[in-house]
Amino acid sequence: MTDASQETALHDTRVTRRYFRKFEAITQHLGRVAATMEAEDRLSRDDVDVLARYLVGLTYTFKALGLKYLFAGRTPEASQLRIDRDESGFPVFSELLEMASDAAQAERHLGQGRDPEALKDEMMRVILGDLEIPTKLQFAMSQRLYYEEMAKGQLFWARNDPEAIWRGTEGGRRRFLIHWAVYDSQINLPTIYLMELEDSGKVALPKDDRRWPAAQAHLSAQAIAHLKLVTIARGFDRDFDDLHPKRLRRFHIGPMYSNAFTKQTGPLSEVLAAARAPAGQDWALAWTEEELVSERVEHEKSGWFGTVEREIFALDMFAQQGAVDIGASSVSRSVILPQRAYQVLSERRPPGFSEIRKFVVSPKGRVLSYR
Repeated sequence: MTDASQETALHDTRVTRRYFRKFEAITQHLGRVAATMEAEDRLSRDDVDVLARYLVGLTYTFKALGLKYLFAGRTPEASQLRIDRDESGFPVFSELLEMASDAAQAERHLGQGRDPEALKDEMMRVILGDLEIPTKLQFAMSQRLYYEEMAKGQLFWARNDPEAIWRGTEGGRRRFLIHWAVYDSQINLPTIYLMELEDSGKVALPKDDRRWPAAQAHLSAQAIAHLKLVTIARGFDRDFDDLHPKRLRRFHIGPMYSNAFTKQTGPLSEVLAAARAPAGQDWALAWTEEELVSERVEHEKSGWFGTVEREIFALDMFAQQGAVDIGASSVSRSVILPQRAYQVLSERRPPGFSEIRKFVVSPKGRVLSYR
């Protein structure tokens, strides 16, 4: 969990609304970034479809949180949004946990409260009859809309359980793309996992009441940012003899950098400060993909007479030569940022950014890719 010293509460209504407007602008560009990656053959159509689902869910989550905190600081009843100001720039993990609890009770709240039309009529009566601003009624409306948004579903939750997509057969084995996602409590970031595997079991994995729940529980429990991909893949390979992970990827969406809301240090923060961009354009978002692939299979003795396959994963060659062990075959880093900030970045050329892919958002919303 996040150190409390890293958290900050947004006390002012205007600040809170500006924060959510910023994320509304950012999240609407993420699907375009994924589409650009597909055009560059860095992602497949299935990859983009899966990522788009989670990114849309993330948009809905921020929309719901924006409604929950719409009147933060304006009425005593309204709580305040807590964000990770030092590291991720995103809401802290506990905000997502509270949303899950609220979602479980959404139908009860909606059944007991007045509907939006009744609230609007009451607000008009207060405005015209009492000549007052109906702040408490406005707050009640925002909470009603918050619960309605959660009742619709399809949000990005603290934990999004594994699902399987059929990918055909190869060599007599079924192939699946397994995907799941979490809002990682250690780094306060949405993290998406994709695993391509072969299934040599007698029953197709999603229909197997013995293996599928166990596989789901295993993958969900291992979805921790500080665990290396090779640790996750090897553990899964050893726990399930007839499931063979061939490729595992992890996408970190964030951190988000903004001089108005975060206190990170480093080149991106300096670039944003120098850009002096107007509100809505003063941000940058990191996007990191880790990839682990199996390079060959070895057979290992099992029992008295049997053998099982074990995957041998390709690890980064530089890690084997004494560099930091990343526990993956490769790591690809990108940054998404508005045009004005990119211009400053290209002029300054800070160390370490030459190999980072830049996705630049034009004022009209078009996304362009630069090395």
